[in-house]
Amino acid sequence: MKILSHRGLWRLPEERNSYSALVRSLEVGYGFESDIRDYCEELVISHNPADAQCVKAEDVFRLLHQYNDKYCFAINIKADGLIDSLSHMLNKYHITNYFCFDMSVPQMIEYAAAGLNFFTRLSEYEQEPPVLMDKASGIWIDAFENSSWITDTLLKSYLNMGKQVCLVSPELHQRSYIEFWKMIKDSNIDTTQLILCTDIPEEANLFFGGEL
Repeated sequence: MKILSHRGLWRLPEERNSYSALVRSLEVGYGFESDIRDYCEELVISHNPADAQCVKAEDVFRLLHQYNDKYCFAINIKADGLIDSLSHMLNKYHITNYFCFDMSVPQMIEYAAAGLNFFTRLSEYEQEPPVLMDKASGIWIDAFENSSWITDTLLKSYLNMGKQVCLVSPELHQRSYIEFWKMIKDSNIDTTQLILCTDIPEEANLFFGGEL
């Protein structure tokens, strides 16, 4: 299983999406999820509306290149119209271990046409079959209210299609995560194509037996 730190490996909430949190995540061996949007004609890292203090996305791509593209970057797309700039950065720094997600459906069509790696979505509010499942590299599965509908049968159905599956750990929505983690661990699932996005990657790594 791949473990992604949600907005980097942070200790305090104000460290989320900071350069130091992203560096720390890579230093201990985790890829990460982070948010990209545009500000003054540059790509920046920010979940909320951007300002001049935001980390420049190019610094993050340069950092990933320094780690030889070893760790996955889950790119949460926060604005339309980023494809050209994003493609340029991915090519400039030879980044292939990434996927984009959470863009609008019209933008998803354009990401597919541009040949960028993207994940489609599934939640209790987004019905099957997921949009552009045939063209997506994988699927981002997010449970906003509860995770009971996410079963090993559901996960296997997508894994058997040859798709990667990224699960949003329940603590990202301020819910208990342990039963969800137990379901994954106790099921007979091939975890090589499974990804977990979590606020507590070190605890997840210990729980799932040190699989990175």
